[in-house]
Amino acid sequence: MSGFFSWIKNHKLIVFLCLVIAYLFFKDSYPVSPLSKISSRTSMDYAGAGISKTGSYLNATESLPVPQNQTVPTANVKDRLVIKESNLSLLVSKVVDTQKKILQKTVEVGGYMVSANLSNPQDTATSTITIRIPAKKLESMLEYLRGVSVKVISENLQGEDVTDQYTDLKAQLDTLNKTKMKFEQIMDKAILVEDTLNVQREIISLQSQIDSIKGQQLYYEKSAEMAKVTIYLSTDELNLPYAPSDAWRPGVIFKQAVRSLLEALRNLGSAIIWIAVYAVIWLPILLIIIFLRKRRRTSP
Repeated sequence: MSGFFSWIKNHKLIVFLCLVIAYLFFKDSYPVSPLSKISSRTSMDYAGAGISKTGSYLNATESLPVPQNQTVPTANVKDRLVIKESNLSLLVSKVVDTQKKILQKTVEVGGYMVSANLSNPQDTATSTITIRIPAKKLESMLEYLRGVSVKVISENLQGEDVTDQYTDLKAQLDTLNKTKMKFEQIMDKAILVEDTLNVQREIISLQSQIDSIKGQQLYYEKSAEMAKVTIYLSTDELNLPYAPSDAWRPGVIFKQAVRSLLEALRNLGSAIIWIAVYAVIWLPILLIIIFLRKRRRTSP
């Protein structure tokens, strides 16, 4: 051990060059998860439902804020307004082909694509697809998704009943419309300019509140009408987001060990390439140092 430290003291420049090369290599050699490399990203706006790209509350429902009102449940409501959302992790044989089939089926059932991400298509491909489909056809669509997969890794279906919030918004909207109507009647009878301006200011404020509530109502209506489905596709089960049912799974551990070994071999190969490329810098310096040391030893 003492000989090792003495060698370092006698070859400080060589050690310094090795540290510099190691730093240049490792600063950019950290592996990136395949799910974070998105090679394609597309999106489509909801069309065909009376939603304009410009306007006050007729924007796409995806961009509207979710109301957070909490009200007491309303009794004797015939048609409940329920927002449905589903998430599936599917193991498939061909990610690209399966993604195309899912998007084609989405259009066939009257839905549309919100986003579609595809990464690493040449190796272990992964894809994340978010679609919206008519809520009435959700069950048939889920059955189709199960059919195009090799294995369903995980599936989650949840619903949010927003009937009470929607009913509360309707009551607020009726109150605001009545109040606005009264102010309009007052404005017709106003004589002084100051009174007219004050009433007009109140009407503008009420109209802003009315537009906001209409936007919230539209969000609820369209979200309940079109269920949201998020599908995760991969040819490797380990790349899918799911919680394993077994605490200890030898098969999964073996795959992780093999993957770690391959990653270590890749890093080693990359390190060799980096060292070879930077040889144009460190090799001449090393040869000069060796030459000078030999010359100093041979000199009287």
